[in-house]
Amino acid sequence: MNIVALFKLVPDLVEELEIDGNGTALNMDFLRLIINEFDDHAIEQAILLKERGGAQVSILGPDIEGVEDVLYTAASKGADRLIKLTGDFQGKANNHAMARAVTSALKELQPDLILTGVQANTDLDGSLGPLLAEYLDMPYVGYVSGVKVADGKVITRKEYPGGLVAEMEIKLPAVLGIQAAEQPPRYIAVAKVRQAMKTATIEVRTLAESDLSGGSTIRRMFKPEAGTRAEMIEGSAEEVTTRLLDIFKEIGVL
Repeated sequence: MNIVALFKLVPDLVEELEIDGNGTALNMDFLRLIINEFDDHAIEQAILLKERGGAQVSILGPDIEGVEDVLYTAASKGADRLIKLTGDFQGKANNHAMARAVTSALKELQPDLILTGVQANTDLDGSLGPLLAEYLDMPYVGYVSGVKVADGKVITRKEYPGGLVAEMEIKLPAVLGIQAAEQPPRYIAVAKVRQAMKTATIEVRTLAESDLSGGSTIRRMFKPEAGTRAEMIEGSAEEVTTRLLDIFKEIGVL
């Protein structure tokens, strides 16, 4: 079985985010990028499928700062092929552009199953999975939290709001948007990653020039302005209760 897992690097939201001088994008000069959390789960799910039933796992990521660390980490987990995609990824490539560009590489790899994170904190124009499925003419299921493979099909565990869970059977080849792997992404020691750097090989594939059409147009980015401040109610329990009742009456709750 041929499995391909894709990932992207996104801003670390623990860092302080700054808007650039144009007011339409984040200032990336000092911003730390990390693997998208859901993509990390997609890679873990791919490795689990390999360990369970045998498969070749290829990991694809865009050539921006930090991509090689992610690829070598995937190799130390058990990935077979590491592929770095070169192209205009610094030019505000949106998911539509990424899907179109990656499609050619995926057609060459001829995967039976494509796994990608169900969403990312930088998604403004839709998630990558459904777009890839459209361009590759494959079925897509998102918000997947479990995958089983049998007889040329996959059985996915899909979660819905309210605690509802469904099992769906999809004929391969297919694209899945992973919300959570069947187990948390495994921890890999730095020493093991360094060992992979000495033995694993990263393939480089150059993508066609990006067509940036189809995405969202950002006209302005700004930090939310502070609205009405919260009222801190002080006093005894009786005084606080009386004030709360007055507030409820003012806003029409009582």
